[in-house]
Amino acid sequence: MSENLKCSHCNKPATVHLTQIVNNKIIKVDLCESCAQAKGVTDSEGYSLADLLSKTNLTLEKGEARIACPDCGLTTADFRRTGRLGCAACYRSFVTLLQPVLEDMHAGTAHKGKIPKVALSRQTSMAKLNDLENALHRAIAEEAYEDAAKFRDEIQACKKAAEYEAIQS
Repeated sequence: MSENLKCSHCNKPATVHLTQIVNNKIIKVDLCESCAQAKGVTDSEGYSLADLLSKTNLTLEKGEARIACPDCGLTTADFRRTGRLGCAACYRSFVTLLQPVLEDMHAGTAHKGKIPKVALSRQTSMAKLNDLENALHRAIAEEAYEDAAKFRDEIQACKKAAEYEAIQS
């Protein structure tokens, strides 16, 4: 399929294919190798797809507020032109622009992070151990000694399993 695509600038066969979401719209640009190098696309540090696009959808929409970040001074027009934020405070300043795009791209707008499998397993084991210890203390307080003995045995088994996991990793 890429063999049939032509460069958006010179009509040579395109070998570089870029996609960016701007104003909730997908914009695709196809470039030949020489145009990609001339536009700085092969330099990941200095590249901004917005620089390649001279489309009117990068300008302020009608009725859209002109926002400026109080920390770095980046404006709505700057953000739309570059497609980049200037500082951490920009995320708060431009939340009305970012939120719809993030909601379309991800399953939500809150970063939940990732937990490595080993850490998740350890976290789950610690939570189970904590629950068992709480249950043991309640059973002792209620003088339910048979239940307390069961909880004690489960705690010992969990600790032994945790020691075994620690040795294995």
